[in-house]
Amino acid sequence: MKKIFYFIIIITLNTSCSFEKVVKHHGIHYLEKKQEDLRVFVNNKNDIKTMLGPPSTSSIFDKEVWIYIERKTTVSDLKTLGKRKILINNALVLEFDNRGLLVQKKFYDKENMNKIKIAKDETKVLNKKRSFVESVLTSLRHKINDPLGQRKAK
Repeated sequence: MKKIFYFIIIITLNTSCSFEKVVKHHGIHYLEKKQEDLRVFVNNKNDIKTMLGPPSTSSIFDKEVWIYIERKTTVSDLKTLGKRKILINNALVLEFDNRGLLVQKKFYDKENMNKIKIAKDETKVLNKKRSFVESVLTSLRHKINDPLGQRKAK
């Protein structure tokens, strides 16, 4: 009886476990192949929306820049305690003119992104704005010192 019970447990564990790694995909599938079909000064926004779909994000400062992202991750070996490993990390930056025509196309893959150097210098703020809490407390102090608002502001 015990042998049958152990046999059922082993069969259940083997059928429920998979030896293939689980791959999580985020963004546009096969972005590297799809971006090869895009032509500068030929395609427009409508063509690109048809080929790639809506952009993952657009530029905050300039509405004429679209960014498409593709990312594939998997769980690495047991010795790294399930830390995620990046398989594919691609980004496509498209820039348009005021008529919606593709002007510039930049494709970044995992190796290109590693070569980008980030400056370590900090920009100093010349004119610090007060925080919300500080401005509320200052306002309350002025109201307590001059409830009728008759004193001159210094």
